[in-house]
Amino acid sequence: MAQINRTTRRSRRPIVFDKITVIILVVFIVLAIASSVAVFNLVKNIVTGWTITPLEGLAIDPQSGDPSNSGEIVATLPAGPVQPEGGPTPEPWDGTSRVTILVMGLDYRDWEAGEVARTDTMMLLSLDPLSHTASIMSVPRDMWVNVPGFDYNKINTAYYLGEIYDLPGGGPALAMETVEQFLGVPISYYAQIDFMAFERFIDELKGIHITPTQNVTLAVIGSDYKQELIAGETVTLPGNLALAYARARYTEGGDFDRASRQQEVVLAIRDRILDYTMLPTLIAKAPILYQEIAAGIHTNLSFDEAFQLATFAINIDRSKIKTVVIDPSCVQFGKSPDGLDILIPIPDKIRLLRDEAFTTGGPVGPATLAESTDPAVTSDPFSLVKAENARLSIQNGSWLTGLAASTATYLRDRGFNIQEETNGEASDITTIYLYNGKPATVQAIFDMFEAAGLSKPRLYNRTDLNGQFDLTVILGNDWANYVSTNPLQ
Repeated sequence: MAQINRTTRRSRRPIVFDKITVIILVVFIVLAIASSVAVFNLVKNIVTGWTITPLEGLAIDPQSGDPSNSGEIVATLPAGPVQPEGGPTPEPWDGTSRVTILVMGLDYRDWEAGEVARTDTMMLLSLDPLSHTASIMSVPRDMWVNVPGFDYNKINTAYYLGEIYDLPGGGPALAMETVEQFLGVPISYYAQIDFMAFERFIDELKGIHITPTQNVTLAVIGSDYKQELIAGETVTLPGNLALAYARARYTEGGDFDRASRQQEVVLAIRDRILDYTMLPTLIAKAPILYQEIAAGIHTNLSFDEAFQLATFAINIDRSKIKTVVIDPSCVQFGKSPDGLDILIPIPDKIRLLRDEAFTTGGPVGPATLAESTDPAVTSDPFSLVKAENARLSIQNGSWLTGLAASTATYLRDRGFNIQEETNGEASDITTIYLYNGKPATVQAIFDMFEAAGLSKPRLYNRTDLNGQFDLTVILGNDWANYVSTNPLQ
């Protein structure tokens, strides 16, 4: 069994596929291919001497290209993605737009039992060529979201449902659509990686350097071997312990801590590959690395696109890589109708976290605008509402005919973005359903009711970050009683 900082051999049990296949596709396919790019540039003559088992993928053809290039090596990359037939069709990348990849690890206990797998890990990796930045965002597997066509479920069931019902694009397509709808972030590509290839890849890198922030007990898959890591102590983890570190969840923060550790592993692999002392190893091991990649991943990224992404990724400064985890402050803990533990998203907090990860300058919300010295902002009491531009549906749930229309007109005259006015379910108390984080708009409605001497409307968070409306307001008899004696002007 390989241990920290030294290698000894013990008898190993046969490896049993466990519930984590985790994370690192883009590190595999982007950074590993990036290492090959570096190898091509540094040791062209050495590359010409490679002899490797024929594979679908990278073909070294020293005879191709412009004859005037004095023997420069040309890498011929196939255009097709590395995925089973019937997988989701990717949109071509233009080379300049932000590109986001959903990285998935599957629950191999399902596979071992002969069942269709659920996702155990979901991570978004996003690259922005224009700002030369990247971001990594982890999504908890127990998040309670709308799975298109299947109502509300844990987010980790999307892949399973897409596979078991044989939907177009299969599990990857439905998983991508679900995460895209949940966060409102366009997702171009997906990737899956198996943990055996992950272990082998780390071993070829001679391990990765990790400095844990808390004590962690590592349990190696397929073995009774365990290793204790001490907070603040930098260690070099071989493949099996790196995988154990990425999958460990028995710390105070549970799955939230594990998501952070997985991001640590991604960045540690990046740092290891870009360490100049690794170049001789990469030169010698690049054919092996490529074979491991070809055997261990499924993705709708073509090699050509991966090559482009690699060229960009190796030039991103470490300080320009954001890491974001949806943590306990962004969710409410609850139970599903069938009694499962679930995480209910808090939309305004999820939105701010999303913007932090996927916008170059970070979120620009009401708190930021409230500090503005712009006269156009400070002189207009509804400036924050106008800046949010929340899409509202105004519905009449009261006894007073025409209440939705008169209230919509009143709000529209003050800068509210009213998208719909209609009848709704009967209600004594005005109720707001909040789908996206629009705190200034909600507060303005609260203020309106307070000025009328009424209690604040009831407020419920609903998950639909990419839906038709940001808020639905169902006007109750409380508002009707006020308006009937105090006409809106």
